[in-house]
Amino acid sequence: MRATLDFLLNDWLDVEALTQRPRFADHSRETFDSVLDTCERIAREKFAPFNRLTDTEEPRFDGKRVHLPEATHAAMQAYVASGMLAASQDYELGGMQLPCVVEMGARSFFSAASVAMGGYAMLTQGNAHLLMAHGTAVQKEVFAKNELAGRWFGTMCLSEPQAGSSLSDVATRATPDGDGYADDPLGPRYRLKGNKMWISAGEHELTENIVHLVLAKIPGPDGKTIPGVRGISLFIVPKKLADTEGRLTGERNDVALAGLNHKLGYRGTTNTLLNFGEGRFPVRGQAGAIGYLVGEPGKGLACMFHMMNEARIGVGLGATMLGYAGYLASLEYARQRPQGRPVGPGGKDAAQPQVAIIEHADVKRMLLAQKAYCEGALALELYCARLVDEQHTAAGETSAEAALLLEVLTPIAKSWPSEWCLEANSLAIQVHGGYGYTRDFPVEQYWRDNRLNMIHEGTHGIQGLDLLGRKVVMDGGKGLALLADRVNRTIEGAMQHPELAEHANALAQALAHVGRATKAAWATGHPADALANATPYLQAFGHTVLAWIWLEVGLCAAQREASDFTRGKLAAAAYFFRYELPKIGPWLAVVEARDTTCREMQEAWF
Repeated sequence: MRATLDFLLNDWLDVEALTQRPRFADHSRETFDSVLDTCERIAREKFAPFNRLTDTEEPRFDGKRVHLPEATHAAMQAYVASGMLAASQDYELGGMQLPCVVEMGARSFFSAASVAMGGYAMLTQGNAHLLMAHGTAVQKEVFAKNELAGRWFGTMCLSEPQAGSSLSDVATRATPDGDGYADDPLGPRYRLKGNKMWISAGEHELTENIVHLVLAKIPGPDGKTIPGVRGISLFIVPKKLADTEGRLTGERNDVALAGLNHKLGYRGTTNTLLNFGEGRFPVRGQAGAIGYLVGEPGKGLACMFHMMNEARIGVGLGATMLGYAGYLASLEYARQRPQGRPVGPGGKDAAQPQVAIIEHADVKRMLLAQKAYCEGALALELYCARLVDEQHTAAGETSAEAALLLEVLTPIAKSWPSEWCLEANSLAIQVHGGYGYTRDFPVEQYWRDNRLNMIHEGTHGIQGLDLLGRKVVMDGGKGLALLADRVNRTIEGAMQHPELAEHANALAQALAHVGRATKAAWATGHPADALANATPYLQAFGHTVLAWIWLEVGLCAAQREASDFTRGKLAAAAYFFRYELPKIGPWLAVVEARDTTCREMQEAWF
């Protein structure tokens, strides 16, 4: 894995070139490598050995506190001590001013070693980054800086038992806390009442405080709740109250654990139902959790998307590395497991010794598929992280184009690894045969953990609606046109290499097909006609993007001296183009036809 990561970061994405920019001027290839070395070591020593333990010893609530294995406490202490929570932040904030792409590469080790334990850090970073972007100076100082230092951890509280992904239907309410509510130095102070469901890391004692970011509706000018998303605001709701210096006041906020959810996977991360303002911990004699407004009233969803979009790329990376861990485990198993004999001109010779199963063509097929899915997905996630760096540190048009391209690619960065690296985990189980279904090998846990990523941060259906309903048509299709231009540049470069010309032509045809399907989907101008088949569109679009990524990686490999490593990359690219890219035809056929089969299906017919 490390060799592939180094190749993608240094040979393909040329991260060292970022050191020419003022923000990263103190860095070098050596400092980047040092960060990767440190994180690889911590993940190997503190996370990986305890991945199974955190799965079998699930979080337990005794009525007063949640118990986690001591290994989780030790792992998070090591992560905090590494400084990675603030890795991309300014030096003045205790950060390293690392490029996002290097941080993402370093984070991949933790996702592969124990995605559940790594979840605490991912949520805390996203929470703090949102506050750094949208919070007041005091909110940044009190809440964000304490999270980046690892003193407090954070969450995001969106879903509710009755609302799920339909955020316009959230029932949690926030009302001004007295006459002087607007003058609190921590931000306009409200009282929140409601319930939040599926809150990862919602209760634990890994840190002395937990900072919840909570979506709730505030009353309009007439005192009535504003319907839809316009009434949604965002609030900081700490588990324990603090003063303007970040010191805990000793007051417990009215946030109570109602129960732990026990999921298929990610069992090492507490998953909770939280009650806000039920009166179990009244603050200053009143029920209602104290919350401080972030940003403008009614703009909460726009603020929360800052964390959600970051989390979507984080979920994509987590899915990628779970797939990668399964791939490496099944590759090792296939090299060691003897079974069967090769087929010669006269058939099989039972007198010959057995061969390792990696010698069988169908096992090679399953391993190649895993390699194509996981290494391609890793390249995609790193490319998106590189776009973040371009957005924030490049000049003018380059920055604007990076931001636009990132918007288009974010639904793919989340959804594609969540589906296809899960398929990689399924193939890893298959390579192991019957053993793959047992707890004697880790691949069944990787599959269970990864199955949750299809739901985390928005289902496939939601990502498809976002892609086809918003991203490819915004600004008159400017984002799609920009992506097509980037793909065509890669095609032109690959055409100069005979071994890649076949793939380049296939990608050109796929890109043109996506373009035709996009126009056909919106031909009537009615969203219901276009969006009924948004998920197959997402699948086809994702496969086309990954074909482009593989052509990019293949082009980089082709320009290096031939070796087993580069031949492996070219073989994985060939597999993707010959076995995977042809799948887009049937997916796009229903999109182009604006097929009504699913939309017109009646409930009674089931």
